[in-house]
Amino acid sequence: MQKKSQQVSLLFAVMATLFTTCLMAANLFALKQFSFGPVNFTGALLVFPLSYIINDVVAEVWGFGRARMLIWTAFGMNFLFVMLGAAVDALPGVGENVESFHSIFGLAPRVAVASFLAFLVGSFMNAAVMSKMKVWSNGRWFVLRAVASTLAGELCDSVIFFPIALAGIVPWELMPSFVLWQVGLKTTYELVVLPITVRVVRAVKRKEEIDVYDKDIKYNIFGSKKKKLS
Repeated sequence: MQKKSQQVSLLFAVMATLFTTCLMAANLFALKQFSFGPVNFTGALLVFPLSYIINDVVAEVWGFGRARMLIWTAFGMNFLFVMLGAAVDALPGVGENVESFHSIFGLAPRVAVASFLAFLVGSFMNAAVMSKMKVWSNGRWFVLRAVASTLAGELCDSVIFFPIALAGIVPWELMPSFVLWQVGLKTTYELVVLPITVRVVRAVKRKEEIDVYDKDIKYNIFGSKKKKLS
């Protein structure tokens, strides 16, 4: 079942909306901290892994090209949201809620850079691993591919975000364990919901009548040119 269409379907639009919502919500939920065992986490842990699950579904069904569209669209919307929040935060404020608003939208520049960079690298790594492994496995072993792609993406995300955002706040000797805890819990999240993910992928493939294999493409995050055949 190999069918490619230039049109964006309703299901893809729903996936893109959910993906963008998860990303924007994660920025806000990150302000809430909670403890799990000996390590503290933020509320983003509950919603951010959903973006990787949606990424898996899109890369599996529509291919890397559509996953790239998804990632850049979500990045643009999130960047716009953060910039608008910063602009409103910069306005002279009155009333009792000024500090509360600032605590939400007064994002430190290095945290914003860390967040944006980590998201891009992690999301594209997730999509590329899923896409390549699908071709190598001839479409088999979706569960293995979903876990491997999420593990690769979350590892890249955490390795980039935490050292940049928390340098000088979290001691360097604790940083590796902090990163591994984050990756481990987010990957466990993926494992727990995998039965649902598998059913969603099957349902979307049947509905869309599409199952793209990314053969002879360049994994360029800025374009979609195919490899030249010799």
